Amino acid sequence: MPTHRRAALVTLVSALLALGVPGAVAQAPAATSDLYVAPAGNDHADGTARHPVRTLERARDLARVRAAHLTADLTIHLASGTYRRTDPLVLDARDSGTGGHKVIWQGTGATVISGGRQVTGWRPVEDRPGLWSAPAPHGLTDTRQLYVDGVRAQRARGAVPVTLTQTATGYTASSDTVARWKRPSDAEFVYTSGEALWNIERNGLGQWTEPRCRIASAEGTTITMAQPCWDNSNKRVEFPDIPGRTVSMVGPGHLTNSGKATYIENAFELLDQPGEWYLDGSAHRVYYMPRKGESLARADVEAAAAEKLVDGRGTANAPVHDIAFRGLQFSYATWLTPSGPEGFSEIQAGYTITGDKGWATQGLCQYVEGGTCPFASWTKMPGNVSFAHGQRIDFSDDVFAHLGASGLDLGTGSKDSTVSGGIFTDISGNGLEIGGVDGQTPASGVQVTNNHLYGLPREYHGGVAILNGYTRHNTIAHNQIDHVGYSAVSMGWGGWPDKIGDPATPNAAHDNEVRDNLIFDYMQMLDDGGGIYTQGLTGTSMTDGEKVTGNVIHDQWGLGKSVYTDNGCTYETVEGNVLYRASYANVASRHTDYRDDLGNNDPTLVKDNWWEEGTADSDNKGLVTAGNKIMTSLSDVPADIVANAGLEPAHRALLQRRIGGPSAPEAPSRVGTSTAGPDALYVTFNPSFVEGGSPVTGYTARAFDATGKQVGEQTVTAADFRRTALVRLGGLPSSGGPFTVTVTAANAYGSSAPSLASLPLTPTAATTPPPAPTSPKLRTRSTAATLAWTPPTATGDAKVIGYRVTVSDGRDPIDVTGRDALVTQPSAKGMFRVIGGLKPGTSYTVTVAAVTAAGTGPSATVTAITTS
Repeated sequence: MPTHRRAALVTLVSALLALGVPGAVAQAPAATSDLYVAPAGNDHADGTARHPVRTLERARDLARVRAAHLTADLTIHLASGTYRRTDPLVLDARDSGTGGHKVIWQGTGATVISGGRQVTGWRPVEDRPGLWSAPAPHGLTDTRQLYVDGVRAQRARGAVPVTLTQTATGYTASSDTVARWKRPSDAEFVYTSGEALWNIERNGLGQWTEPRCRIASAEGTTITMAQPCWDNSNKRVEFPDIPGRTVSMVGPGHLTNSGKATYIENAFELLDQPGEWYLDGSAHRVYYMPRKGESLARADVEAAAAEKLVDGRGTANAPVHDIAFRGLQFSYATWLTPSGPEGFSEIQAGYTITGDKGWATQGLCQYVEGGTCPFASWTKMPGNVSFAHGQRIDFSDDVFAHLGASGLDLGTGSKDSTVSGGIFTDISGNGLEIGGVDGQTPASGVQVTNNHLYGLPREYHGGVAILNGYTRHNTIAHNQIDHVGYSAVSMGWGGWPDKIGDPATPNAAHDNEVRDNLIFDYMQMLDDGGGIYTQGLTGTSMTDGEKVTGNVIHDQWGLGKSVYTDNGCTYETVEGNVLYRASYANVASRHTDYRDDLGNNDPTLVKDNWWEEGTADSDNKGLVTAGNKIMTSLSDVPADIVANAGLEPAHRALLQRRIGGPSAPEAPSRVGTSTAGPDALYVTFNPSFVEGGSPVTGYTARAFDATGKQVGEQTVTAADFRRTALVRLGGLPSSGGPFTVTVTAANAYGSSAPSLASLPLTPTAATTPPPAPTSPKLRTRSTAATLAWTPPTATGDAKVIGYRVTVSDGRDPIDVTGRDALVTQPSAKGMFRVIGGLKPGTSYTVTVAAVTAAGTGPSATVTAITTS
């Protein structure tokens, strides 16, 4: 059949199918030749290489006719360029491959599926030096993300300008400042949690969360918060006979610290730093303060507009299947629900409480009247690319970047699908989501291999790189995950009833593997998570329970564990991993198994790992620890095990690929201070986990007096800060306090914007040394030992900045510094350090003492004999 006649017939059949004309499929040609799409194509063309179509919908419709009669894979070639979306490309069962053949959406590596709208026409704003504005693109009424030459801009933010007293519906402010803003109802309060450290406050709804709620109105000094976000964050049901224990068993029942917000975001009045922006919806104008070196006359400025880019809408009866996406980049999509009344009332890992009475019933099952089941079934963050009931859906060599929700969601009913060779970065929330926790058809047979996930989450900082819910036969292997704000991999759900002595909630999970991944520089903003975090039943026995094997996990910043077996985590095997430089523990925790009355622990096997924790072999009522080896350095570990973790050789070029434009790092976060003497402050902060395409080289702390005058400055290298976790700012005016401190990060491209300021603090002379640590233990092997101790619960008149360890063999004292030395002290979490170079069968006495600005306190002492 001549090409023009075949194209005409395909067009006719497409029209007949759209009209539901019977027999249209039977009349379709059996052609399986490829289709071609180009940004400059024509949808009246026939889709051949010489006459490509223009839109993805047109290509889909042409492929829909051919897909019913495939005799080979059908490839839809997408030429390089940008394909702009206002709505998602919707795919359903009609768009599936047949006869074992796939429909392949093939990009070039420079093919971008974009939900962005370009912002042009920039002009300086009169009477506001450094501020520019442009008309909002037609139809853009709201967005949460703006990008300049591929670099995410920061929504205007700053310190809350008033003192707030919490009320049932919001706050009473100390003045009418917020009410006098142009559009106070645009603004939202952000409640950053994490551990309470030095004078850093713990806000939010648990150390792992960062909820957000918008202002509904501000009149005078009355600030009314948007509903239902406010109630969902403050009225969570608590057990009447267990004070402080929510029925959800996750976090507090209300915003902590009297509902104090960490900062406020999205107001014109907060525009004061280069890189900040604001959309005035009523005036239809976008405002932006360019960074150094940016020219808005030449820049590509993209406002994220579409909320989904691809939406695979399979059903249980009609799954979408046998589709592949290769060599594509998915970018510039947003998520607007957090801007509305629902806000972002976080529970964990991007799950939220939603609905007018969500706080009272959502996911609470048998524990409250009218509670919805299954227990802990809350609302999952959506994916900007998503599939439900997708079978044999393959993503390979794709990029998910500059996105405003989760990057990719392989949700309910996903089966036998793969994600490989991809890059996930610059994503507001979770990188990749698999399955769900709503009790519907679990995802199964999903393979996630050889991907690089880094520099996320950018907005919802309690998000994780890979979220795996109730799933079966899934494999997460040979990925590299680095520079993330919270946990790297989060597995399972619904294990919390053991907190009240009830058995873990049954779920569909079994036969999942997390193996041979390389995970480092994780938990760089929030706390109480892990490199690999799991909760709930993972199977029905040790045979089909979760396997965590062959992973290399190191350099954790926040308080947590390398491998975290949280509440209800049962039948997990943790074997053959390399775990070092954690804050608090390598593998934890122990939980009672309440499925019977035998007093056992949740069955868990921790075997043959290389670690620093040093726990002795034992069988603690089902928690089996055996054959683990203390490592003093990476050289103790067989080289092939280390080399095997992370990306396999064929995929390591992903690590050299740069996504987005070069930029200065993101500002550090959660800055805190402690006295370092009468004229000095110690400063700690969370490092920049978004590095801008070049490693952070150093940090600069600056002190300001009450008038805003800078009175001190100190720069440290990134390496020194990693080692000590603090900066000393000396030479401050002896009578000029209190002082606030901001911190900037620098790389090869420049310096970040300043961080949000610390709370004010006046330095004082520290004269009272800290008390001794408690419960020292020496866990010995033949040539090494792990010294473990509990930090002192009180520290005199200054904060702990480290510990001094002495060993009886006469070596120089060992100074123990780093983030864990700081963050374990407020909650008296245990610490440990490895001591190497010991002799077998020898008695050693070791002491440990806390160090503050007042000096070194008294020591705790322990003696033990190394093994033979």
